[in-house]
Order: sequence, then structure tokens, then C-alpha cells
Amino acid sequence: MPERWVVNASPLITLAKARHLALLTGLATEVFIPAAVVAEVLNGPATDPARQALESGWGTRVAVPNVPVVLQEWGLGAGETSVLAVALARGECTAILDDAASRRCARTLGVPVIGTLGVVVRAKHHGQIASAALVMRALRAAGLYIDDALLTLVLRESVGETWRP
Repeated sequence: MPERWVVNASPLITLAKARHLALLTGLATEVFIPAAVVAEVLNGPATDPARQALESGWGTRVAVPNVPVVLQEWGLGAGETSVLAVALARGECTAILDDAASRRCARTLGVPVIGTLGVVVRAKHHGQIASAALVMRALRAAGLYIDDALLTLVLRESVGETWRP
């Protein structure tokens, strides 16, 4: 079954800065980027790799449908709200979100969700990368924050790698 992902700005920005944006297109058949996420990324500096990728046509831009009231009530940011609205409207899409509140919302609304760490773990399982820990180091250097205890647990349990802070 094809994987369709709707990506928020944070995963897009950090993966691009770490030079691992290709993980998204390597794992998903379609990568959707809602208009609000596009606007957020394009507001970044001209030197930002994510902005440069979007300006060169990377990803599939999608309009955001009407946002259901139940989603509006969560009070999420424009990017997170648009990611979830697109995933709900299109169905069979996985939301790529790092924000804890938006991930809780996704689970509550029945939207499949993974974060940047989940993308890296999947890439390791699919043989796209040699080391999840090395990719996570690059992502951290690019500005992604993930707790050391969580990294230690996920890398050990999911891919058999060791995390050394």
C-alpha cells in the first residue's frame, strides 16, 4: 500500500538542514505540504535548505480544506492544524509532526502520526541509512530537540543502536 505523508515545518526544516530531506521522499510515495507549512518555510531565510527545496519544487503542495471544529478546538499552530486537516480530509495519510500537542491531537482524531525520529527509524529499517544514531546526531546539530532518554530507548529497541549523549 502506498505511503502518503503530510509534513509539518519542523521535520521538513530539520531534515533539510541535516541534508536528509530525501528520507521523506524515499519512504513515502507522496509527500504533501499544506499551504500554511509552505508559507512558514518560505518565510525563513533565503539560505535555509528547506526554503531552497520548496522554491525548487520539492514536495506536493496542497490546499488546506475546511478545518473541522473539533480540530480548531485544539488551538494548535497554523502548520500543525493544516497538516491534520489535510490528513483528515484525504484519509490514509500519516501526519509527520514533532510537536507533542499536535501528536496527541492526531492520535485522538485517529490520524496516523510519526515524528522525525520515526522517519529515521523507518529509514533504517528500509536500508536507506547505515546508522540511525548518526542521522539523529546530524538532526540535533540542525536544531531538532529530542530527549536523550527517549533516543536511547528508541534506538536500542527499534534498531539495535546505542545512543551516547
